[in-house]
Amino acid sequence: MTRTGELVFTDLYELTMAAGYVAADHTDDATFDLFVRSLPDRRHFLVAAGLASVLDHLESLHVTEAELAHLRRLDWVDDDFCDLLDGLRFTGEVRAVAEGEVVYPGEPILTVTAPRVEAQVVETRLLNLVASQTMIASKAARVAIACGDRRFVEFGSRRAHGADAAMQAARSAYLAGSAGTSLVSAGVAYGLPLAGTMAHSFVMSFDDESDAFRAFARRFPDGAVLLIDTYDTEEGARRAVQVADELAPEGVRIGGVRLDSGDLVRLSRSVRRILDDGGLAEATIFASGDLDEYRIAEIVAAGAPIDAFGVGTQLVTSADAPSLGAVYKLVADTSGSRIKLSEDKVTLPGPKQVWRVSDGDTDIYDVIALDGEELRGHLDGGARLEARPLLETVMSGGRRTRPDPTLAESRDRCAGAVWRLPDRLRSLHQRERPYEIQRSPDLTALVETLTAAHRSHGNRQDGENRR
Repeated sequence: MTRTGELVFTDLYELTMAAGYVAADHTDDATFDLFVRSLPDRRHFLVAAGLASVLDHLESLHVTEAELAHLRRLDWVDDDFCDLLDGLRFTGEVRAVAEGEVVYPGEPILTVTAPRVEAQVVETRLLNLVASQTMIASKAARVAIACGDRRFVEFGSRRAHGADAAMQAARSAYLAGSAGTSLVSAGVAYGLPLAGTMAHSFVMSFDDESDAFRAFARRFPDGAVLLIDTYDTEEGARRAVQVADELAPEGVRIGGVRLDSGDLVRLSRSVRRILDDGGLAEATIFASGDLDEYRIAEIVAAGAPIDAFGVGTQLVTSADAPSLGAVYKLVADTSGSRIKLSEDKVTLPGPKQVWRVSDGDTDIYDVIALDGEELRGHLDGGARLEARPLLETVMSGGRRTRPDPTLAESRDRCAGAVWRLPDRLRSLHQRERPYEIQRSPDLTALVETLTAAHRSHGNRQDGENRR
């Protein structure tokens, strides 16, 4: 496939709207919010991810000559519009929630303010980047909750929906708690720890299972992990013990075994006994096989002696909730605040800030406020409460305002955010009571004013009281 410029990764209607804006001389600055309308079933929170990719996209926004040549064949594209696209670069501002932060429905994850055409044409790619990575990071955070103090590794690249999706899944999973990935290219690109053992094909390539174990252990003498369920899991464990004893004089150490099928709770107990009785008490048991947070939680609750998990398909596709209803909506321009009143799709107008209120240890509720508004009355109460803003300026004039946080820093941020969740929100099942999201007085008043103006003047938005 020919490498494309960043600008044409957009839906056609972004370009037709851009042409319409130009024709109407409607090219003033505009502000758009990107947010998620609602949580998937059994989800209590989301983990923001994808911001680094967004900033990369905006900084490299351009169109190639080959793409312009293709666009010229569209009957409505003229030379003036091609010239506009040829010179188009992103020059605006981005305010965003940091990667790894917990977010909730209706809250802006990022806000774009730029000349209207620039802000409009990036909609498709920004939604693509944020929704997919937030979806995976949110799933990975749930897997981490299920694992508790046990580790898990992401290794679902072969089941991801394309190469970009696999790379993004590996990064997002690590941000939200995985110990590493099996995908070598993700390890190279992002500095992720790599993890891998062997496949059944390796064992089957030898006439004898023990010969396969010997060959692999000699090649990786400092802690090889052997896959023992190709034929008979318990017999595989006995052969692992035998090979470990046989190769010990050579300085070879068996680090652990992997289970990839069967009743993992029962098999892990019998394998643990075989390993312990054979002098391999330090050897770990790694389990895989279509696992997700629900199955892992059951295994952990059963007390199975499994030290770490491999999570693939269910994680990289977020199989039980494979999409997020992320949207990108106009909220303001140079004439004032804008509101959408479609049934079940009402938007909150104006540039905003999200404040997270906590008691120091636990986050209690959020307040969506107009940007610059003081939180009058929102910190009252007997407890000592504190509030911190979530949206920060990360791009100005089309360029990053500072270096991105390291992935390790974003990972630490995520761990802290999940730790500060109220206990009920760490449940893997249906939520009893959702996290509280409040609206500030000024935002509430603005919504009421614009709604009343809309009803009084048909579809005209009255700008007199807009902010």
